[in-house]
Amino acid sequence: MVILAAMAPATLIAATSERIVQDRHTGLALGGIDPVGYFTDARPLAGRSDFEMSKAGAIWRFRNEGNLQSFAARSDVYGPQFGGYDPVDVARGVPRPGSPQIWLISGQRLYLFAREDNRDAFAADPPRLLRDAGARWPALLGTLAE
Repeated sequence: MVILAAMAPATLIAATSERIVQDRHTGLALGGIDPVGYFTDARPLAGRSDFEMSKAGAIWRFRNEGNLQSFAARSDVYGPQFGGYDPVDVARGVPRPGSPQIWLISGQRLYLFAREDNRDAFAADPPRLLRDAGARWPALLGTLAE
């Protein structure tokens, strides 16, 4: 199952040297959007500061305690794949931050994209792009700070 969604891209100042894309000023992953909300509500929804946790060097916010607990138990499922970097660009060997507003769920995993045309290209052939991104990701990961 593939779910597509797009909204006007938000301005996100991302740290592009981190393993998880995050706002360089606040440390927030996804600009404070609840990662579980993509799955439960099929759209990006703002998390709350009273439901947040630190994981993998980033601060994650959630809409409620249940979403926080779901993420804590299965961040590999609910967190954006490739650390929030655009998988199409990762497949090209470039770690470009994805936007929390341009996203897709494919194979029960969340992917963020820098541009809508990258999301559309990914949706047209996820297996090929995931194979290529997966092959390049270990080398790119080695260039990103923990």
